[in-house]
Amino acid sequence: MSKPVVLIAEELSPATIDALGPDFDVRNVDGTDRPALLSALADAHAVLIRSATQIDSEALAAAPALKVVARAGVGLDNVDIKASTAAGVMVVNAPTSNVISAAELTVGHILSLARHIPAAHASLADGLWKRSSFTGTELFEKTVGIFGLGRIGALVAERLRAFGVRVVGYDPYVTPTRAQQLQVELLSFDEVLAQSDFVTVHMPKTPETTGMISTEQFAIMKSSAYVVNVARGGLVDEEALYTALTTGEIAGAGLDVFTSEPPKPDSSAARLVSLPNVIVTPHLGASTDEAQEKAGVSVARSVKLALEGDLVPDAVNVAGGIIDPFVRPGIALVEKLGQFFTGLSHSALTSLDIEVRGELAAYDVSVYRLAALKGIFTNIVSENVSYVNAPLFAEQRGIETRLIVEAESPLYRNITILRGTLSDGTVLTVAGTLAGTRMVPKVVGINDYEIEVPFERYHVVMRYQDRPGIVAIYGKELGDANINIAGLQVAHPDASGRALSVLTVDSPVSDEILDEMRTAVGADMFRQIEISEG
Repeated sequence: MSKPVVLIAEELSPATIDALGPDFDVRNVDGTDRPALLSALADAHAVLIRSATQIDSEALAAAPALKVVARAGVGLDNVDIKASTAAGVMVVNAPTSNVISAAELTVGHILSLARHIPAAHASLADGLWKRSSFTGTELFEKTVGIFGLGRIGALVAERLRAFGVRVVGYDPYVTPTRAQQLQVELLSFDEVLAQSDFVTVHMPKTPETTGMISTEQFAIMKSSAYVVNVARGGLVDEEALYTALTTGEIAGAGLDVFTSEPPKPDSSAARLVSLPNVIVTPHLGASTDEAQEKAGVSVARSVKLALEGDLVPDAVNVAGGIIDPFVRPGIALVEKLGQFFTGLSHSALTSLDIEVRGELAAYDVSVYRLAALKGIFTNIVSENVSYVNAPLFAEQRGIETRLIVEAESPLYRNITILRGTLSDGTVLTVAGTLAGTRMVPKVVGINDYEIEVPFERYHVVMRYQDRPGIVAIYGKELGDANINIAGLQVAHPDASGRALSVLTVDSPVSDEILDEMRTAVGADMFRQIEISEG
């Protein structure tokens, strides 16, 4: 039998080829040469890329035998994940390959800002000797604020402690126990801004975090403070940052990422680059020999697993491996349940039970634990979440997990229940099932309320004292905002007389409208939930 064809479309480390081993027909092509790439894809079973090669619907159509696209890095902007999923092609990346490099670059930016290292170098290179112009500040006994205490944020905290700094942080999904382990003092968002001499951001880029540090936040910071962003472009509002830097509202900034890369001429980012109190690097977070080698070796191993039919932990769009066909459809359901659970949570998760009940009890459903954790962390950590790192995120946060399998399921043929204890002691439960012959994923329970709502992109969940006219109230609010209600279900009131409504809407609802709805309804629980596609 002929060997599976693995196409290397960009320069990768020799260790990548070694990791593939002798069982594959390894070929090379210049991924930026489009005609050559499309031709080479014709009989490829796997393609390994970095950032220059575009794998889109055209490339996928040219690759009828393709089983896996492997990106030797973290970002997947050059891979059409939706089209890959539709084509049945697995997409993998190397989500943890750059964490040390990104953490070290963050510390490098902080040190460079404190001691004016780039400006001092440029001055001396121009033949000047201006020591008094570059008087800096020590890190010792300063306060460094970290937004986001995931893998990279935790590594930054660990490295900064050696400088004798006070490390404070904000992360709504980190428990006090985990923060104590990291030796980070948890504060509110505004307290971190107000007390920090240096602020560094390590959050995922979501609609909620985009522009999370802007005009209002700069006004809270010390005039001597610095902000560093080595995470995602757009987390720091570039126009507001330019104003804060040119008016002396803050002292300086270190930036490795921008909203548009490279910065477009005449953009706020381009103007930031020219400021004397800004240190910039061209997205170098993963640009080390070690990170590149780790990325190459990691995806090579994933390619081997995929082509050998094993579970691929780093798959970002589908679950790989030997999974029973009866079990496989539930994976996407459980991921959505995890996202729904996070959307309803009001404090950090401390323990989680994944209960699988019904006929599925006769099968190996261990992948559901991974799917639940992947869904829970998808929108709350800065790293790309996969089946391999989701359990690690849980471990880092001190979250205990159990998989419980029971044959008894009185209401549904199969049901999966996520039951989590939050840091304030409350218990949150969400349940889901695949309904009908079409196996439509639905949420069928929230705490003690029975509902049956198909998962869509946007949901609004509210609990309130049941009384006539409630539907008319929020219907008018949404109608006035030109937001269509695509679906609505109201669960029967509980013993206290509180009802639960779950709305499916066609577009996201603004914070202003949500606040108006919450007030008008008198809701004691009110959440907007966005379910992203896996």
